[in-house]
Amino acid sequence: MIELPDLTCLSHNEKDALIRALWTQVQMLTAQVETLAARVAQLEAKLGEPPKTPDNSSMPPSQGKKPNHADNPKPEGPRKGSLGRKGGGRMLVEHPDETMIARPMCCARCRAAFHHDDQTLSARYDKFDLPKVKPVVTRVEQYAGHCRECGGTTLAPLPDGLEPGSPFSRNIVALAIYLRFTHAISYRRLSRLMAELFSLAISEGALDAAFRRAIPCFDAEVSAILARLRRSRVVCSDETSVRVAGKTCWDWVFQNGEVVIHVIRHSRGAAVVSEVMHGHRPAIWVSDLYSAQQGHAADWQICLAHQLRDCKFAIEAGDKIFAPRMRALLLRAFVLARRRHRLAASTRRQYRQRLERDLDAVMTLAPTQRDGQRLRKRYGKVRAHLFTFLDHPEVGADNNGSERELRPTATYRKVTGGFRSDWGKDLFAAFRSVIGTAASRGIDAYQAVLMTLSGLSVLGPG
Repeated sequence: MIELPDLTCLSHNEKDALIRALWTQVQMLTAQVETLAARVAQLEAKLGEPPKTPDNSSMPPSQGKKPNHADNPKPEGPRKGSLGRKGGGRMLVEHPDETMIARPMCCARCRAAFHHDDQTLSARYDKFDLPKVKPVVTRVEQYAGHCRECGGTTLAPLPDGLEPGSPFSRNIVALAIYLRFTHAISYRRLSRLMAELFSLAISEGALDAAFRRAIPCFDAEVSAILARLRRSRVVCSDETSVRVAGKTCWDWVFQNGEVVIHVIRHSRGAAVVSEVMHGHRPAIWVSDLYSAQQGHAADWQICLAHQLRDCKFAIEAGDKIFAPRMRALLLRAFVLARRRHRLAASTRRQYRQRLERDLDAVMTLAPTQRDGQRLRKRYGKVRAHLFTFLDHPEVGADNNGSERELRPTATYRKVTGGFRSDWGKDLFAAFRSVIGTAASRGIDAYQAVLMTLSGLSVLGPG
């Protein structure tokens, strides 16, 4: 209704209908005003909150912003390596490939000849260089023998690695996979890198075909790693988002001190955990508070690093009652976590009892600030899982190992934008599983890839 009609021309029934319509409209507008007022109050409350950063929330470090130099001035004084202080330098190589000795023959002033006893060593240092890299081409000529007795034909056996098929050796394929998935180098740049640095012409299609041929080797190694995970007593898990064919998926990591498994799935639900564990129920699970990662083991250790960040945010938001005391308690727990391997079982039990008593005192506090109230409600539900690491010394107080495993995935996502195919994301997950497992045994990424392509397991015996 734009303007009010002439009421003198309306009958009583028409006036009643008009009043009812206007009343309905007033009720609708009143409800809308109340909703918008609540929204405005919520936004105004957010304006007073501190910004979310990697230090006070679960925001990944890649999304954090560094302060400007004006807010974070550089330290005064000479930098390392400048004229103000002599640098330490690189340690000398124990066995150099070549030694160059420079001795003066005569005096630079009077041209008098030097004897051997007149010379002393003035400086010793190493100079590093790289030889020109070019591919080594092996021409294979395989002969066939024809038997005069039976008429059969016998091919000459070939050494390992010189079989017919792809012209590129395992070393080249291992290097390409390493550069592709560790350093997020695209097909086009990888092809150019091979040509310019190694004088090796290899097309993008040949790289793609080589990666596809490597899939069975990685699948076999991942199966062995997964079998070891399903016998583990401790499992830590976490997940991060990835993009596959333009859709959001999730890279799940399951790891402990011995093995690492990555799987990329379209779901972030608990069904992924059930699929990976395949009925195995470990003694203890370490994760954050995400519900899909709960209830998969006999016991549970909450990542206290997440809780420290949440307490810090609550303190910055204005809670002066609950969060500071809880943060101090969590810091004490971290100190005990560093010493847990050196403590006897009875000592760990005493420390846990002491932490539980102090937690009782903290839980009696009544915060008035919203974030403090939220934390108090949270720890009232999960307090039994805060100090589980004191009952299981093989478990830490945080889940930083899983977060470190997922950090390369986040970097790869930012650099490449994601995966175009299912086999590409599966090969990436298998690659991360293999090199993560190898790293726990002191094997670097390139060697792990080369071992996998050669049919050798990074797991070793056991």
